[in-house]
Amino acid sequence: MELRTLQYFVTVAEELNITRAAEKLHMSQPPLSAQIKNLETELDTLLFIRGKRHLKLTESGQLLYRRAKDILSLSERTKAEVLSMGEGMRGTISIGLVEGMAPDIAAEWFAGFMKQHTNVRFRILDGSTDDLLEKLRSGIISLAVITSPCDHSLLHSFHVGEEQMAALMSKSHPLAQATGRKVSVGDLVGENLIVPSRKALIDTIYKWFREVNAEPRIVCEMDSYLDAAALAGRQVGISIYPRTAYIPNDSLVFKEIAGRGRKMEYLFVWRKGHPLPVIEETFIDYVKAMIAAE
Repeated sequence: MELRTLQYFVTVAEELNITRAAEKLHMSQPPLSAQIKNLETELDTLLFIRGKRHLKLTESGQLLYRRAKDILSLSERTKAEVLSMGEGMRGTISIGLVEGMAPDIAAEWFAGFMKQHTNVRFRILDGSTDDLLEKLRSGIISLAVITSPCDHSLLHSFHVGEEQMAALMSKSHPLAQATGRKVSVGDLVGENLIVPSRKALIDTIYKWFREVNAEPRIVCEMDSYLDAAALAGRQVGISIYPRTAYIPNDSLVFKEIAGRGRKMEYLFVWRKGHPLPVIEETFIDYVKAMIAAE
């Protein structure tokens, strides 16, 4: 089996239509059909069930499709690695950074890695953790720094930092005028709360309040820290976000939320079962080394 033949097969398997596959491969239909039939003859098995308009993969075809994807991916990675060894590391790394402390954490990685590999560039996308997880699933990015928790059955991950959760409120609020740099969960009972829209974080906030036999009064869920700060400044409620979400503003005050388990963990993640280009694997190893050296 040649790599070119496997690419033909993968395209047909994904399109399930010889005409569309031929158009995608910029070739005519008869030679493509002949290639698929020759492959079936070589393997002595039927790869497709032919319908009037569409094809359907047989069990053997499904197995070959999975293996062919792996083989083609390995071929591309090997080619990239050989080129990188000959020309030096080059390319663009696409990475997502959750709002909050993630950009500060990652800045040192970017600077250090680009010093070692001057032909490497970064494409950085921001957003909430749920936004970045969707971008990972869709292949828009390969790497991300998100907040915990995450599904460890689907993602590789390692810890890269943490920060205290804080309450952001109008300067005129009684809690803002009280002495001390912290507030307790008990202080927040009965207050209107503005919280991140991520379900896992909302569940965590409910857990805090159960510790004091109360329930949070959540009046608004939102992704944007800037919008949450604006609502807090307008006295809509108290915003609960990571400390670095604080926006310097004379009308706002933030106080850390006291108690155990009031921290936000940051994780470096990438998908399991999806081989990465050598440039991204090298960057992951570089970040792990930096974290270990701290």
